[in-house]
Amino acid sequence: MGPLDGITVLELGGFIAGPYAGQLMGDYGARVIKIEPPAGDPIRNWGVMRDDIGLWWPSLGRNKESVRLDLRDPADRAVAAQLCSQVDIVLENFAPGRMAQWGLDYATIAKENPRLIMVHVSGYGQDGPRATDRGFGSIAEAMGGLRNLTGFPDRPPVRTGVSLGDATAGLFAVVGALAALRERDVSGVGQEVDVALYESVFALTESLLADFQLGGVERSRAGSALPGVAPSNVYGTEDGHELLIAANGDSLFQRLCTAMARPDLLDDPKYQTHQARGANAAVLDSIIEEWTSALPVAQLEKLLDEHGIPRGRIYTPQDILDDEQYAAREMVVRMPVDGLADPVPMPGVVPKFSRTPGAIRHVGARLGEHNDAVIDELGLAPQAG
Repeated sequence: MGPLDGITVLELGGFIAGPYAGQLMGDYGARVIKIEPPAGDPIRNWGVMRDDIGLWWPSLGRNKESVRLDLRDPADRAVAAQLCSQVDIVLENFAPGRMAQWGLDYATIAKENPRLIMVHVSGYGQDGPRATDRGFGSIAEAMGGLRNLTGFPDRPPVRTGVSLGDATAGLFAVVGALAALRERDVSGVGQEVDVALYESVFALTESLLADFQLGGVERSRAGSALPGVAPSNVYGTEDGHELLIAANGDSLFQRLCTAMARPDLLDDPKYQTHQARGANAAVLDSIIEEWTSALPVAQLEKLLDEHGIPRGRIYTPQDILDDEQYAAREMVVRMPVDGLADPVPMPGVVPKFSRTPGAIRHVGARLGEHNDAVIDELGLAPQAG
């Protein structure tokens, strides 16, 4: 019985941002009914495939019921409208205006279901001069200011390696939905929640604008370092690993110098204060890497742990699968999938609840697997095919 047990979510749309929000709400115990077009959500066939099964779908589609409807068909739209009138949350990530074209907009549905919360996820939001432009997570990362900060200063901006713009928007969609649910407990009525991908990314940029407009400092790409904060970087080891060490505080730096057997650094004016270390980060990093490159990673980790210095190996997938902390927290969950001989590993539920834990009840469903059951609930005749 997760914390959202008793809440029903209708998910419309595809790809990543909206469905990721639906996945999270399903993890927390909500009943999530996913409306898919006749060909299914494109994510079913994205990314790495094994035995003609996309390995992304079991996780992104987990804890959801699949109902196949063609929203271009008036009869199927009528079914969708009935579903909208009965659920707590409608989560959609179509282009702004599409729901109104189908008669599924909030103003229409709320007449029948005034407690409805409708969460919109789109590239640029529901209004403004670019509202109807196509938006993707990568574009949001660019427009939101993140890509300009990612990578090395002498090279073009880089992607982070995951769909960060989409995932961030999905997280804000869940936050907005939960806040609206809380307010509905007070007012008794629902509302719309408008999530823009570019705004979700921009919300992560800390004091970016203040630094620029008031401080005269324009943040830029700084590689693996944290500008003005040192030591906090990635250092190579004797056996070819990479280790991130964060000793960017006076007491932490003192302990690092002890671990390195370099007390002389504490007497050097270039490293005696936080500001001085930040100004001389490049030289300090080279001194630290000279030390780390002479030791194997396991020995370095043990030494840093003994001195209470935060450190983290740059993990590969195999490191994650082998890690005792991941195992202890049950963060790698292996789920059986029809058609695959081996279970599919995927991230567990985040966060953890002490009394009403979330759960992965099942992996992504077959396309249209729940059509008859859901249609029967509405009191309609089962669909043909």
